[in-house]
Amino acid sequence: MDLYEKIKSGEEKIALVGLGYVGMPIAVAFARKVKVIGFDLNEEKINRYRNGIDPTQEVGDEVISRTTVDFTCDPARLKEARFHIVAVPTPINLDKTPDLHPVESASRILGKNLTKGSIVVYESTVYPGVTEDVCVPILEEESGLKCGVDFKVGYSPERINPGDKQHRLENIKKIVSGMDDDTLDQVAKVYELVIEAGVHRAGSIKVAEAAKVVENSQRDINIAFINELAMAFDKMGIDTSEVIDAMNTKWNALGFRPGLVGGHCIGVDPYYFIYEAEKLGYHSRLISSGRQINDDMPAFVGDNIIKYLVLANKQVRQAKVVFFGVTFKENCPDVRNSKVIEVVKHLEQYMIRPVLVDPRADAEDVKKSYGYELSDISEACGADCIVLAVAHDEYKAMSLDQWNRFFGNCANDEKVIIDIKSILNRNEAVAGGYRYWRL
Repeated sequence: MDLYEKIKSGEEKIALVGLGYVGMPIAVAFARKVKVIGFDLNEEKINRYRNGIDPTQEVGDEVISRTTVDFTCDPARLKEARFHIVAVPTPINLDKTPDLHPVESASRILGKNLTKGSIVVYESTVYPGVTEDVCVPILEEESGLKCGVDFKVGYSPERINPGDKQHRLENIKKIVSGMDDDTLDQVAKVYELVIEAGVHRAGSIKVAEAAKVVENSQRDINIAFINELAMAFDKMGIDTSEVIDAMNTKWNALGFRPGLVGGHCIGVDPYYFIYEAEKLGYHSRLISSGRQINDDMPAFVGDNIIKYLVLANKQVRQAKVVFFGVTFKENCPDVRNSKVIEVVKHLEQYMIRPVLVDPRADAEDVKKSYGYELSDISEACGADCIVLAVAHDEYKAMSLDQWNRFFGNCANDEKVIIDIKSILNRNEAVAGGYRYWRL
């Protein structure tokens, strides 16, 4: 009986290493079919899961409270499984180079608890070659086992879209790969237990690794194109959203919108490609340019906030600017690589008084990650400027009159609305006499 059959029959277990926005939903999905150990070093996170609390809001408290995942922060428990999925974050350093510390650390922990006959599948986003050239040597060193003889490896890039309730783990086709045909077959069959959309069998681990960084680099480039148009149209006095609405009437328009590109994928993955390409002597021109454009957007937005405060006859120094939304995208609590925070930091040189409000973000997470306090919505009143930074459903449901209540007692032409996500009706805001700008 092969490993897949033993997992299916309950004789063997699957272990998830890393229980964040990616690993936890995977663990919960597999637990509906087979025995699963969910491991994370963060004891506080494990206790919250055990108490039926989902801090990621990806599957919800009710699902967490009913799941059969065996949550643990004890690395020794990994010895009970022989199919391991590593789903830890892979961020970038301050100099934009890949930070492989989390995946290396996870490999060391797993290596110390690896048993013969195991398969290790990495889901963490990496540049081509990391699984075989970086992770495998660590697994061998820590375990004393030989890859290809005592254990096998595969790679299956995560494609979960945080906060997206339509495109879920189960209905997104899964790319799978293995170091040999037998491993590929085992990995594919295990994932097919939970992936309703099916799997795509990549020709090699490096192909699967490359596919992940390329699909996010493609999105980054497309958004950069629209962002560059937005900056140019701003100088021309043309509304970008109206141009896009007109363009999108053609059947083959891609539908991208301008915005702040943060988060753990699109704002990070291109740098993994750029890094590896430059190591091999190729300088990426298009991808690098797109990344630079998107990295420049917080300053562009910040400069327009200052411009409109001046136009509204506001004293910029000590102006109260309220940011509604600090997460990297709508309807999720994830604040990793939040470009809203970069807008705030850009404005600090002008001595503004920023107020950050977000019903989805965790206050402790924001404080720990960036050093800023989250405020209650009651503290947003008396604003000189409001910035609609993230299109949470709560914000999209609010009318212009409701937003108006956050301003002080002054004429509408002294009220500045910066609508990064085009939440409001532009014509209504302009007709109302507000100082309105949207990206």
